[in-house]
Amino acid sequence: MVNCAKCGIFPCYKGEVNKLPTNCPMKTCPDIYEKASAAYQESSGQLACHSARVEAAGYRVWPRLREIMEFSRLAGFKRLGLPFCVGLRREALAVTKILESNGFEVASVMCKTGSRPKEELGLLDQEKVRPGQYEAMCNPIAQALLLNKTKTDINVLLGLCVGHDTLFIKYSDAPITVLAVKDRVTGHNPLAAVYASHYFEQKLKLT
Repeated sequence: MVNCAKCGIFPCYKGEVNKLPTNCPMKTCPDIYEKASAAYQESSGQLACHSARVEAAGYRVWPRLREIMEFSRLAGFKRLGLPFCVGLRREALAVTKILESNGFEVASVMCKTGSRPKEELGLLDQEKVRPGQYEAMCNPIAQALLLNKTKTDINVLLGLCVGHDTLFIKYSDAPITVLAVKDRVTGHNPLAAVYASHYFEQKLKLT
């Protein structure tokens, strides 16, 4: 099993391939790297190159939203899809205005589109966030299909829930990047639970 997180020395980062551990995938799966290299010679290579240029130009200078815009310009992406969560509807409007003021066309779709009851998914009333009340299900598949119909060049995820983002990614025709992910406990900064794990210890336990 690949487990780079436990490497500890990361020689690939510095090009010191003579120091690779025996279980490194660079040693055990050379065919994978040849396959990846071939893919970069195709259209994927252009996106990788644009990404590297944005990384270098905006390193520790540009916020992620600026990086997304610069990357989109280099890639020739003009029509951007913005699938967003109802909980971030204000942020979605602000992001839309920023993107449009920079010359992009934005197609946005909120998670509750369709207004279908959660019961359609088989949820019991007591399993809802607010039992006894109507709750529209999140509809990431419809979000993806609507943006597919709009023929967006790239879709920018904004705060979709865990699992809903998975479904959106599965059904999206356009490539995807992420502006922000959902984390109601940390102000949508999930790494806070890693950086301050001592504080979040009880919240991170599965049992």
